[in-house]
Amino acid sequence: MSFILEKEFKFEAAHQLPQHDGKCRRLHGHSWKGRVVVEGTHLIASGPKTGMVMDYSDIKAALDPLVEGHLDHYYLNDSTGLENPTSENLALWVFTMLRDKIPGLVAVVIDETCTSRCTYSPIKKWFDFGEFKA
Repeated sequence: MSFILEKEFKFEAAHQLPQHDGKCRRLHGHSWKGRVVVEGTHLIASGPKTGMVMDYSDIKAALDPLVEGHLDHYYLNDSTGLENPTSENLALWVFTMLRDKIPGLVAVVIDETCTSRCTYSPIKKWFDFGEFKA
């Protein structure tokens, strides 16, 4: 038995991919969307959070300083220290920044555009859906 919680966050930010061989080499921006994914097997048994794996407001409290201080309306190459802030590198960076602050964190999802998304999880079983059969 397992419960999966997801908390979405949004930010506007610019970046450039200096080694890219296409137009993303130039400075540009996106309306980014992300999600932090938390997995838990036990519900809190008593107190004000009874019946929860974790309170969504606790996830938000860990996430907000990261969004406000490094992501929203920033140039990601500078604010994150990433030379090449791809959605993959950004997902890993967010996960690394939050892993000690959010118990049960299993993945970070970054939507760079409405059609392009990256999921980072160090836990293979979390996103291993088995063999695809057509």
